[in-house]
Amino acid sequence: MSVSTQIPTTGRAWHLVARPQGWPTAADFALREVPVTEPAPGRILVRNLHMSVDPYMRGRMNDVKSYIPPFQLDQPMDGGAVGEVIASAAEGINVGDHVLHGLGWREYAEVEAAHATKVDGSLAPLSYYLGILGMPGLTAYAGLFETASFKEGDAVFVSGAAGAVGSLVGQFAKIKGASRVIGSAGSDEKVALLTGKYGFDAAFNYKNGPVAQQLKAAAPEGIDVYFDNVGGDHLEAAIGSLKVHGRATLCGAIAQYNDTEPPAGPRNLALVIGKRLRLQGVLVGDHTGLQQTFVQDVAGWLRSGELQYDETVVEGIENGVAAFLGMLRGENTGKMIVSFTR
Repeated sequence: MSVSTQIPTTGRAWHLVARPQGWPTAADFALREVPVTEPAPGRILVRNLHMSVDPYMRGRMNDVKSYIPPFQLDQPMDGGAVGEVIASAAEGINVGDHVLHGLGWREYAEVEAAHATKVDGSLAPLSYYLGILGMPGLTAYAGLFETASFKEGDAVFVSGAAGAVGSLVGQFAKIKGASRVIGSAGSDEKVALLTGKYGFDAAFNYKNGPVAQQLKAAAPEGIDVYFDNVGGDHLEAAIGSLKVHGRATLCGAIAQYNDTEPPAGPRNLALVIGKRLRLQGVLVGDHTGLQQTFVQDVAGWLRSGELQYDETVVEGIENGVAAFLGMLRGENTGKMIVSFTR
């Protein structure tokens, strides 16, 4: 147990100041100075180096009951972050250690040591623990192999395929012997990335025409697995293309997160009955038992070069909200990270 004496008196933290109606705007947030104090017994003080912005955070801006509590107004927001310990009042964590924890959206975080995990920057860049070796990576791994019961020879369709989760799902499926992997994305540049660097067999720009038609052209024989990051017309199209006994992992519905009216569809849910489809949601917190196997597999695939990974990095805590809004608009390739400059 060690305690540093070089502790600033204040640091900046993003607060939610209004609940967004539809798309969030910069006026819904405020970057404010907050006190920084010595850690209490059993706690550590972390200088954050990288923080995560993720689609699920949009839901937490609504005051509704969900699987994770909503952000509180006029309080610092939270989320995944990696940083350096600058003061410790806890056994087993020392000044200079790097930790993964859940108090992002701020420069300095006083964290209960039991809720921090030491990470090794020599094995991978620290920001990777917010992406490929963190929550998005495990979501992709568990959602494909456990929730969707992927097996060798399956044809797989991934929506939002150039994002933090989708880009990994498609590659995991290829590595494990998928017969065909198809992805959708929102720009021609991302489509080229999917079929080039990431090795998808086919991809299409969902803005270029009806999703159902483009998916049928890319997978004329149908699909066995659908990994849904988008919802709406993508889910409807996938239900139409899934074979008998097909499986869909419902991970996200980013196309609908900012809608103020209920979605119109899918309008073809009756097909689920005749095709005996399985549509199952995934929450990464249910799959922590896979953590060790997941890290071993993914680290190995990274070392071998079988797995490619991209980050979109925005510099500066002052640009945190801009990064979040950009992620919702699909401006990121791979994981969106906010890195704090000093």
